[in-house]
Amino acid sequence: MINALIRAFVRTLLWLRYRIHVDGVDAIAQRGSTGILFLPNHPALIDPIIVMAHLQKRFRPRPLADKEQIDRFFIGWLARRVGARPIPDVRGHSPGARAEVEGVVADCIAGLKRGENLLLYPAGHIYRSRYENLRGNSAVERILLEIPDLRVVLVRTRGLWGSDFSLAAGQFPNVARVLKRGVGFLAANFLVFSPRREVTLELHAPADLPRGGNRSELNAYLERYYNAEAPPAVYVPHVIWERGGARVMPEPEFGHLGGSATQVPESTRDLVTAYLREATGAATLRDEERLAEDLGIDSLAKAELMLWLGKEFGFAAGDVDALHTVGDVLLAARGEAIVARPVELKPVPKRWSTARGQARVAVPPGATLTDVFLEQARRDPDRAVIADQLSGVRTYREMIAAILALRPSVQSLPGDHIGIMLPASVAACVAYLVALFAGKTPLMVNWTTGTRSLGHVLDVAGVKHILTSRPLVSRIKGQGTDFGSVEDRFVYLEDLRRQLSRGQMLRAALRSHVNWKSLARVRVPQTAVVLVTSGSESLPKAVPLTHANLLANLRDVLGTFTIRENDCLIGFLPPFHSFGLTVTMLLPLLAGVRAVYHANPTEAWVLARLIEMYSATVLCGTPTFLSGIVRAGSREQLATLRLAVTGAEKCPERTYQALAERCPRAVILEGYGITECSPIVAATREDAPQPG
Repeated sequence: MINALIRAFVRTLLWLRYRIHVDGVDAIAQRGSTGILFLPNHPALIDPIIVMAHLQKRFRPRPLADKEQIDRFFIGWLARRVGARPIPDVRGHSPGARAEVEGVVADCIAGLKRGENLLLYPAGHIYRSRYENLRGNSAVERILLEIPDLRVVLVRTRGLWGSDFSLAAGQFPNVARVLKRGVGFLAANFLVFSPRREVTLELHAPADLPRGGNRSELNAYLERYYNAEAPPAVYVPHVIWERGGARVMPEPEFGHLGGSATQVPESTRDLVTAYLREATGAATLRDEERLAEDLGIDSLAKAELMLWLGKEFGFAAGDVDALHTVGDVLLAARGEAIVARPVELKPVPKRWSTARGQARVAVPPGATLTDVFLEQARRDPDRAVIADQLSGVRTYREMIAAILALRPSVQSLPGDHIGIMLPASVAACVAYLVALFAGKTPLMVNWTTGTRSLGHVLDVAGVKHILTSRPLVSRIKGQGTDFGSVEDRFVYLEDLRRQLSRGQMLRAALRSHVNWKSLARVRVPQTAVVLVTSGSESLPKAVPLTHANLLANLRDVLGTFTIRENDCLIGFLPPFHSFGLTVTMLLPLLAGVRAVYHANPTEAWVLARLIEMYSATVLCGTPTFLSGIVRAGSREQLATLRLAVTGAEKCPERTYQALAERCPRAVILEGYGITECSPIVAATREDAPQPG
């Protein structure tokens, strides 16, 4: 009875927006209602709910569901209610993903043999165009090998490509935002008068399914069925008075790897081709060969390939969705991987775009970073200065309140030095300042150096505790890093915040409006930061930099280049990187210029979107990451950029060409630096930029 009530409730909600037509259910049910593998196409995030709402009564199929997508309020309970089997997103390329996925598939096979029905999306992802693309995925092949005579029913959904739950707009749908807006639209339409989207579900039991065929033959058959006369994306108005009616939308564009694989060094090519030959059994490989269609590499094998690339060549591995050909793998091995997968992005708060002047910014007087920070904060405490997608926008006053609240907890930790292991983020800015105001010397932890090197540096500096966050640690461990005994030193910022009482937070907020004297009286250590660098030695070096080092470098930079009050930097280099610490973290905080952060520099598509959303004007990063952003972003997304500052490695000519093509008004400044020099030593002139 509970299931019947849920079905009625869900179908009523769907009726308010969709006019759904179902064909073929009776014909399938007449042949029996157990032991069926349902294979739907996947145009939008809403179609599993529509399919389940119309199949659950007759067939009660157990769906395979993305762990991330069902980890939501009510959706999670509903998924458990219908017996959904959660499956990890292999695009995160965790080392344990293959074993976990294979375990879930084995459980599905056992369930089918018992007479259960299974709802499985062969593609494993929602549409990126009007056509389904199975990309070599192997689940259907594996199941049919185990159960050759299994009943298979194809479910073809039409009408959802173009909905707010699809990728037709070029970005991943924010489910919470879509639902919230939907409630408003329903109210505006007096609930029952909403324009409705026409949706059809066609169920078909194919007699000619190539059950004994290989993966390519099976996937090609499924794609032909799903893509037959595939309609374009259609926009359906949200309110009854909206003019124009339903209309066709243009197909979205997503980032892809550009460049030429012919320039990849032979040594790199030999390693990559040897790996691919062993993985696929192919005797010869051509750059244009497709990983899925030609070589049979499915998404799990791609995930393992990405892990191997990261370990073998030291580059962040990007995203499996960006790799289509052998040439793409070669480019990724050279450090030109990008993340092409769209993700949910929150809207930019209005206070971010408060009008600002054209005046040139400068670092105020002061002998320490803390003195300069307080002086800049006093000038305009309610100015929005930093932002990211997790923490939102933060003003100087809000940062002062956070420092006042967290300072006692950090101060009580033993030792003169404290580690900070955080990516580019609002949290990293706050944690760094909290450490200084607590009288500690921050050591910026480079988690990419390996546990042995990390433990050595921590012991040399006498670091007993490391400020970090659980999501970061989970992500790094998911990529194969074992922190070992170092993990005992972790102090999670989430725990520190949770330990604060409501009274402590209110007092900190009040003091941020009234009195900052306790912060002004702090005697900070002479060393402002310890950075870790790997030189020619077998173990990394710990490099101490003073307040004078960093302030001198910042003042020289702002005396050389024009940064204005209305500029906005985009930061993605981690603060353990000297360029990231000085240019994209300290410069905004001390000079009063806005900065927006994103934790993953390989998510080029996301960074291009953030540049557009936050109207970023200054892009700072290594040539590899800049090249990825330019390739992934459109001219429109990058139109606000006026300066691109690159360092840490020689900028190749192809990056100059790509920037000139996509950002014709941006001036490219190439610099040279070393960590021991805070780090900038030299740079090309803004009024006369020259490659090299």
